Amino acid sequence: MASVLERGRFEGGLRWSTKSGQHVDIQLGLMLLRDSKAVPVAILGFGIETNGGITGESVTGRELLLPPAESASGSVPLARREIDGTQFLIASPIMHKFMGMVDRVAGHTETVLVTGETGTGKELVARTIHGSSYRYKHTLVDINCAALPEHLVESELFGYEKGAFSGADSSKPGLFELADKSTIFLDEIGELQPQIQVKLLRVLDGAPYYRLGGNRKITVDVRVVAATNQDLELAVKEGRFRKDLFHRLSQFQLRVPPLRERPEDIAALARHFLSLKAADKVFTRDALVALQAHPWPGNIRELRNLVAKLAMATEDGQITEDEVVAELRGERTASTHGSGAVPLGNLENMEEQMIIRALEQTGGHRSQAAEQLGISRRTLSRKLREYEIDVPSGDASARLGVISEEQQKFFRAKVNVSVTLKNTHGKELQVQAVNLSTGGMGLDVVRDPSGFAGLIDVSFLLPESETVILAKGRLVWAEAGGRAGLRFVVIEPALFEQLQHWTNRKMKDEGWEIPS
Repeated sequence: MASVLERGRFEGGLRWSTKSGQHVDIQLGLMLLRDSKAVPVAILGFGIETNGGITGESVTGRELLLPPAESASGSVPLARREIDGTQFLIASPIMHKFMGMVDRVAGHTETVLVTGETGTGKELVARTIHGSSYRYKHTLVDINCAALPEHLVESELFGYEKGAFSGADSSKPGLFELADKSTIFLDEIGELQPQIQVKLLRVLDGAPYYRLGGNRKITVDVRVVAATNQDLELAVKEGRFRKDLFHRLSQFQLRVPPLRERPEDIAALARHFLSLKAADKVFTRDALVALQAHPWPGNIRELRNLVAKLAMATEDGQITEDEVVAELRGERTASTHGSGAVPLGNLENMEEQMIIRALEQTGGHRSQAAEQLGISRRTLSRKLREYEIDVPSGDASARLGVISEEQQKFFRAKVNVSVTLKNTHGKELQVQAVNLSTGGMGLDVVRDPSGFAGLIDVSFLLPESETVILAKGRLVWAEAGGRAGLRFVVIEPALFEQLQHWTNRKMKDEGWEIPS
């Protein structure tokens, strides 16, 4: 612990024990997490088993990386995270990359928009962001914007005073007040009415607001994480969603990959769900291959439901390929997407088939499909959730995340670079840079920071190049452990352009898309 607090990180070997008393050699990595003011708030740790002795049994620790033999693909370790009592399994390379982006976003204070198809786990991502942020000590507040009647959304979000409307017998704080100093998760953000969008935008900009029927201004410190399975860019073009609110929410935009894009996760999740329902049963290899070949339009939720059915229906200890295929075909028959004139099944199946047909005939356009069905767009969205019907959002879905232009300058890439500082008296100091951005760098081993107050000369070799960056800068914070933050004040345009190209490449390597 002392090493982590002093140096900011630790790597080494330890011997841990499982709950049954079995000894396991672990390669342990620890990293110090800081809040927006650079104050240490938590330590993130991960362990990799090095002696091959573990078989998936729980180990004391927050996150356990299993050896490749336990992975669905055999090439990437299986990571397990526990989020509010729910196991989050990560076996595919794309999800390992995605969760790295989630961890980066968690350390910021800006709004985040999480997009993805129905059933991909957007809420778990939102809870991960909150749990890994400096607001984690306060309870996350969540609301499904589409689950409430339109006339109740404003009073739930922003509260109301006694007598504000019929039935308001007492005052009630809104969810934003309850989430003060914490995070609020707004699910189905695309369903907000235009007048609520305006008020939400003002709150995001830090402006005080009034409770419904109130005359007292209320100011809150809340981080907003929003989620949607809609194409909000299309909604902006159609005038259903405010452009300024979309850009304000999209300081960071994360797209949760659908299950079909991460087949390695399918086998890991199927085994996990089966162990919860019937620990004495297993899938054959061919059965897992059959599961991986399915497109999973309902994603993880659909997979979990299918595994539950197989666990109940199968009497033998092994679930075979034939049983998986038969169950998949049975589901497809029950919710046939064909174009027959008369839908088959009970009333719910008939309604589901009519919705699917309307979406197919309108090319997935929700507004047109709702008009064809004679229902409101809000009602259609509710029905899509009930039947777990997903509407693909187009080619833009290939990206993992988008980082706004405003946040690009705060993107810090990890480095290990020697830096020379020179004060106005000509005294030089050699330090190590641990991260680098276009706006500055994080430094380590900074002795006597008080001797380098004011404007100083900074020089270092840009990683993976032969370019020497020469700049003027200031130390903006320092701590007793030798860590310090440096802000660039002056850099020649040609050198700044090379530094920007380098950081852009690092952003893209991590999975971020940079808007043109």
